[in-house]
Amino acid sequence: MPAGQSCHATLSAFPLAGRPASVLTAAVIWDLLSNEKIYRHLHPRFALSFDWLARFDPATPDGRIELDGDSVFALVQSYTTKPAEKNTFETHRERIDIQYIARGTELMLCAPVASLTETTPYNPARDATFYADPGASTQIVCGAGSFALFFPHDGHKGGCTWQTPGDIRKVVLKVRVS
Repeated sequence: MPAGQSCHATLSAFPLAGRPASVLTAAVIWDLLSNEKIYRHLHPRFALSFDWLARFDPATPDGRIELDGDSVFALVQSYTTKPAEKNTFETHRERIDIQYIARGTELMLCAPVASLTETTPYNPARDATFYADPGASTQIVCGAGSFALFFPHDGHKGGCTWQTPGDIRKVVLKVRVS
């Protein structure tokens, strides 16, 4: 994506519970960190989150970093991407994910939670529910300097290989919804 441009991955419509496909659509935000000012207003804790990402040092060790207690924290991660079928769709009830790629390129898949079939019930300790792959999902190729915002209604699967396995440096900011 050229510098200065924003982009949004729009999910295709999914037919649910007998409704026509045109009834349900959802959008996932995917953009460059340099465009974060567009999104700061969407949640009171996003300004803190984006300000921290703007100052993120890639030499920061892997692990959890609290920015505002349990309300906003960062999970700094390093890993090698895996084939999509080896990863699992998930959602969160209590937190919004801001998934930022500091180095590398990974494929993220997303689908509305209403289109997913639960395989592992909600675990409050992990704030996660896991799902089988849906019949349709949207692919987002996230490269260095880009982020994806996943709200509780956004099923998502990250860490997937794009073209060939790659080494990833990633920060997942967990922002409490309420």
